[in-house]
Amino acid sequence: MASFPSCKAVITLAILLVFLSSSSAQLSTDFYSKSCPNLFATVKSVVHSAIQNEARMGASLLRLFFHDCFVNGCDGSILLDDTSSFTGEKGAVPNRNSARGFDVVDQIKAAVEKACPGVVSCADVLAIAARDSVVILGGPDWNVKLGRRDARTASRAAANNGVPPPTSNLNALISRFNALGLSTKDLVALSGSHTIGQARCTSFRARIYNESNLDTSLAQTRKGNCPRASGVGDNNLAPLDLQTPTNFDNNYFKNLVSQRGLLHSDQQLFNGGGTDSIVRTYSNDPNTFKSDFAAAMLKMGDIRPLTGSNGEVRKNCRRVN
Repeated sequence: MASFPSCKAVITLAILLVFLSSSSAQLSTDFYSKSCPNLFATVKSVVHSAIQNEARMGASLLRLFFHDCFVNGCDGSILLDDTSSFTGEKGAVPNRNSARGFDVVDQIKAAVEKACPGVVSCADVLAIAARDSVVILGGPDWNVKLGRRDARTASRAAANNGVPPPTSNLNALISRFNALGLSTKDLVALSGSHTIGQARCTSFRARIYNESNLDTSLAQTRKGNCPRASGVGDNNLAPLDLQTPTNFDNNYFKNLVSQRGLLHSDQQLFNGGGTDSIVRTYSNDPNTFKSDFAAAMLKMGDIRPLTGSNGEVRKNCRRVN
């Protein structure tokens, strides 16, 4: 009988650990089914219009979700403007002069607030907009898990340290993704988001002038709008995928196999290392890539969300209530 209380304590502890485990368990695909039944249609309508107006916007919204989740979790902190009490993430190195689409997020949030005032978080708006962007541009669909709440603060320092720079080598990429609970396969699949969008000259200048594992014709093409001298043409843009920069397909991986990855960090995925076989699989099998990408997006969306009574539901995504 003496062991009974200790057994009870173990059971209690086990229940407590389950309760305290990943808050992502509190996210669900039907979180707003009663409180905001027209949420998905409302978001998709605005995203569709934005992409029709500028096809690049799909990549921009997807990138915002990545950069949000990689910095203290998927909590909408990237959307906050600077205040007197904190310096936000918009001016951090990975975002400065490159993160965009904030005005579209404002438009989505305004439409959602009109339909369901004070119900849907900005973090969830961003998660849905990222999925819709991929689908509209021809990529896979997935059921977005919802129930995130919004952070009340943001950190420029965390943003500077949290998002892998385009100069990253393979080991650094794997390490950062693993630290967030994402596997090496997730890393490669999620990097496939570079099948859409643009990069600034400052992100690929060193590669096109200094690296040898780059197709010479692509290097010459890119040098045409990216001068060698730093400070000249830094913000000039080039498509990450030269063939189909506004179609979500597997050409990104075909490019890597042909040494046509624009960023150093891209080509690291196919450069004689442990990820070569995954890249080759995706280059040959678009359906496997799309399936793995959708699964990896769900995992990324589970990174450290605020749920329950943590955080808040912002009325305006740019500032706390």
